[in-house]
Formats: sequence, C-alpha cells, structure tokens
Amino acid sequence: MDKKYLYRTMRFILVIGSVVLALLSFYYLSKVTYPFLIALVIAFFINPIVNAFEKKLRMPRGLAVFVALIIIFALAVGLVTLLVAEIVSGANYLARVVPEHLDTLIGYIEEYITAQIIPLYNQLTSMFNQLEDGQQNTIISNIQNVGATIGSTVGTFIQNLFGNIPVILSWFPNAATVLIFSLLATFFISKDWQRFSQLGNKILPEKAKTSGKTVFIDLQKALFGFLKAQLTLISITTVIILIGLLVLRVDYAITIALITGMVDIIPYLGTGAVFVPWIIYEIIAGDMGLAVGLGVLYLLVLVQRQVMEPKILSSNIGLDPLATLIALFVGFKLIGFLGLIVGPVALVIISTLYRANVFHDLWAFIKGKED
Repeated sequence: MDKKYLYRTMRFILVIGSVVLALLSFYYLSKVTYPFLIALVIAFFINPIVNAFEKKLRMPRGLAVFVALIIIFALAVGLVTLLVAEIVSGANYLARVVPEHLDTLIGYIEEYITAQIIPLYNQLTSMFNQLEDGQQNTIISNIQNVGATIGSTVGTFIQNLFGNIPVILSWFPNAATVLIFSLLATFFISKDWQRFSQLGNKILPEKAKTSGKTVFIDLQKALFGFLKAQLTLISITTVIILIGLLVLRVDYAITIALITGMVDIIPYLGTGAVFVPWIIYEIIAGDMGLAVGLGVLYLLVLVQRQVMEPKILSSNIGLDPLATLIALFVGFKLIGFLGLIVGPVALVIISTLYRANVFHDLWAFIKGKED
C-alpha cells in the first residue's frame, strides 16, 4: 500500500479513536461529576446577567453572582408557588364538580351495560352452549390463559410500582444534595469565570483558541435561541388555548390554559395529555357541543405547533427550516420523545463546529501535507 494512504488511514483511525474515547470519557465521568456539569451550564447561562450587574451596577463579581442566583431562585420558587396555588384552586373546583360528573358517568355505564353488554352476553352464552364439549373446553382454557396473563401483568406492575416507592423517596435527599452542590459550584465557577477563561487561553494552542471561541459564541447564541424558541411556542399555545376556552365559556380558563401550556413542554404528548381525556369525557357526558369545540381547539393547537415549530426554531437558532424538521424527525425516530429536543441541539452543535472549520481542520489533518 502507498505510504501516503497508509498514513491517512492511520490519522483517520486516530481521529475516530480520539472522538470515541472523548465521548466515552465524558459519559462515564459525567456520572460522578454531573452536579458540577449542571453548575457549569447554569453559570454559562447566568454569565450575561452577572456581567451586566458587574459593569452597569458596579457590583463586585461575587456579589453580582450571588444577586443573580437569588433572583433566579426567587423567580423559580415564585413560579412553582403560583403553579401550586393554581393547581390547588383547580383541585377545589374539581372536588365540587367531579362527583356530579361521576354520577353521570356511572349512569351512562349502567345504561350501556343494560342495553348492550347483557344482550350480547346472553347471545354469546346461547352460542357457547351449542358448541361441542371439546370446543367449549378450548374456549375456557384460552379464557383462563388470558386471565392468568392479565393477572400476572397487573401483579407485576403493582409490585414494581410499590417496589419503586423507596427508590423515589431516596431520590429526594440525593436531589437536595445535588442542588446544594450545584448552587455552590455555580457561585464559584461564575465568580472565577474570567480566571478560568485566562487559564484556558494559556493552555490551549492558538488554533484551538480561535476555533473554541467561535464554537462558544455560536453555541451561546444557539442555546439561548433554542430556549427563546421553546418559550415562544409555549406562549403561543397558551394564548390560543386561553382564547379558545374563553370562547367556549369554560370555567377556570386561565388556570387550564396555563397548566396545558406547561404540559406542552412534554414531547410528542403535549397538549393531548389534557385535551384527549377531556374530549372523551365530554362525549360520554353527552355535551357534544363542548366536545366538538375542544376537538377543534385541539386540532388548531396541533396544526399551529407543527407549522410554527420548525420556523421558530430555525429563525432563533439560525438553522434551515427543512434541516430543523429533519433533525426533529430523526431525533424522534432514534431515541423517542427526548429526540425532539436532542435532535435540534445536535444539529446546532454540528452546524457550529462546521462554521468554526473544525471539520475542515480534521480533514486537513487526515489528508496531511500533499507531496
């Protein structure tokens, strides 16, 4: 084999091996260092706020970080408190209304059993009695097998559910510990951000510093743009739902719209987790007008989300709408619901690395110097 191609193959293997080793190292190290990775991400996002406090309000860096963390923590607690208050208010309303609707539902089930199930049961019993003994035994055996399978499945589910309760309870102290470590690490990382930046500039070579700076700036813009896009989509959904519920004259329209807008964060399910059960119930309860209205509103929200999501994401993170749509679909197919978030983020990272000429530099390294 020609030495030139041999060296290129070796350099290609070296690049692939380095990338795989770096990814594996990050994966295993992140299991024990994730509080500090969370702190790094938080420090990354609050850095513009801290810089503004430091420069415009002339605060010491440490005080600026402390004030920024207090404000963010207070906003988070305030939003959670507001959400809990709204949920409690809605729960009190449901406690008054649900018993009446439950009586209606039970009455409907009783009528359905009387009109449909009992005649069908009598018909099946008559047909069963006309069968031969062997056929009857086969049917009984199959029914018993189905019953045993259902019983085993339900039993396993209940066993796993109660078995996971200690795990869930043990998660709370761990979560509190992670939160404390993350907040403390965020304070120290953000306070010494400039020192860490200067240390990186001394260690890294000039080429890596130039590419790294480009990647850092583009990622910062893209990630902030991604968050802005998600908040925009959720806000649009909430407003549309609120207007629709007000038109339909639904009680507690603001509370329901806020909760449904928050549920819209859940990938794939989204608002369907609220609308689908609600529509089914209204059909059973006999309120077809409200069921049709909710169905139209849900369809409008779905169409709006599918049409606006690629456009808003692409305009906020600087990607082509078609590429964003492909990233959403591929991410969903590869890793499920989480892929709807991971897909666009991965596309942002790849696009950023491309604009920083990282792929070009790697290819130049693999090719080597031309003879």
